Amino acid sequence: MPDAPAAPSATVHTLISARWLLPIVPRAAVLPEHAVAIDAGGRIVAVLPTARAMIEFPAARRIDLPQHVLAPGLINAHAHAAMNLLRGTGDDLPLARWLGERIWPLEAALVSERFVYDGTRLAAAEMLRAGITCCNDMYFFPGAAAQAFSEIGMRCVIGLIALEFATAYASDADDYLRKGLELRDRLREEPRIGFTLAPHAPYTVSDATLARIAVLAEELDVPVHMHVHETAGEIEDSIKQHGTRPLARLDRLGLVTERLLAVHAVHLLDDEIALLARRGASVAHCPASNLKLASGIAPVAAMLRQGVGVALGTDGAASNNRLDLFEEMRLAALLAKAAAGDATALPAWQALECATIVAARALGLADRIGSIEPGKQADLIAVDLSRLETQPCYDPVSQLVYCVGREHVEHAWVDGRQVLAERRLVHDGAPVETGFLDRSGAHWHAQVRRLLAGRVP
Repeated sequence: MPDAPAAPSATVHTLISARWLLPIVPRAAVLPEHAVAIDAGGRIVAVLPTARAMIEFPAARRIDLPQHVLAPGLINAHAHAAMNLLRGTGDDLPLARWLGERIWPLEAALVSERFVYDGTRLAAAEMLRAGITCCNDMYFFPGAAAQAFSEIGMRCVIGLIALEFATAYASDADDYLRKGLELRDRLREEPRIGFTLAPHAPYTVSDATLARIAVLAEELDVPVHMHVHETAGEIEDSIKQHGTRPLARLDRLGLVTERLLAVHAVHLLDDEIALLARRGASVAHCPASNLKLASGIAPVAAMLRQGVGVALGTDGAASNNRLDLFEEMRLAALLAKAAAGDATALPAWQALECATIVAARALGLADRIGSIEPGKQADLIAVDLSRLETQPCYDPVSQLVYCVGREHVEHAWVDGRQVLAERRLVHDGAPVETGFLDRSGAHWHAQVRRLLAGRVP
């Protein structure tokens, strides 16, 4: 890879050098002893050998990471962040019972602005410590989620959720969309907050609402983020109610376009994969959640062969128990190989793409994040490969996917601002006081325990 030149007249504020640098673009590149030069606005202005960087930018503040791999921050393509407060409440149940007997009753009793704010702060802290610098979220009270992500220092894409039934947040589909669009209008200039339209799923949203969302997505130039083909039961019910499979119904309503981010997409026929590829739609693959709820194994190798963009998501902690994209990368690669009967399916470099540049493209952010290139924002992570369990290292890309855990992430930056230093959350260079996480967690733990012991089956 030729060294990327600095932008004209760029003033470099920070220089981060590492033993290995993984730019993601070009594909599978590994740059030993390279540095990233960043300006005061958090923009990458050059990627070049460390020795040369020290000569060209002698006045820059230097961060040297001689035992680390420097990579783009990971992008969680699908999460329900506030559900961290429900972690472990519905374990070992299939999806229908998990929702009907645990999640929906608990949400009906608990969900409020404070619940979403506290749960999202907890999730954001967990994600930053796991090397996730951007999260695509879908939940109630999206304004509270946006505030929590912002205060932790994390980049986020906020789903403007839509459902047909009333909750503590909104009364009907029109109310959901009205409140969501008002929030977007208020925050649309915030540089680290983006938006999607987020109809929950085909089985919870009407044709009229879905058709309106298709029009709004085009008018506002935003992605559409929704659960699609998660279970076999969802498809059977759609055929009974609508006479067709959910993806065909969405296509009829104008939603299967390059804007669609179809979450899960476990049960797909060959012609449905071809449709997604032809329209330029993307999939958010959530392997751990799919396995835990026994929803199935998505045909990832087939999707990739046909050119579907496959990003990775954790789903919520209530159906996964951890927000860890290193685990998702490894699971995705192993499942793809086993399901396809092909050990070459989803190689390590491609799994890392799924957690970075592919997710950025799906969210309309590929011009800003997802790779280490001049002109993009410096959303970066540094992973320590010096520990006993990560030695020896012959290929840092394979090491990230098959060996490393989230506990090996030592540093993270969002927009060039350090948000994790030696595994401690920081803000403007000072350690973040994390007692609020313990206090809020204890408060909601008591509430959930009370409900589980009484009204919730």
